[in-house]
Amino acid sequence: MTVGAEDYIDQLLVKKYAEEKVDNHDDMESMIDPEKMMSAMNDYASMYRNMMNLKQRLNIACYAVNARNAKYNKTSRYS
Repeated sequence: MTVGAEDYIDQLLVKKYAEEKVDNHDDMESMIDPEKMMSAMNDYASMYRNMMNLKQRLNIACYAVNARNAKYNKTSRYS
């Protein structure tokens, strides 16, 4: 597998875009405050962790209720 332009169209595209300039992102200021972003991410993670904990407790409670209300039939395995 080679790297680079293999056919004529790719070579033309490489020549066309070789001199293009791009924005320098080092000089730009962020529109979002990093502290607010980290706070929002922390809040989301905390909420998700609490929801997972609640789901686990609910599963345990449902399992206990279902186990308590289960009716078992005695059957003979070798009849």
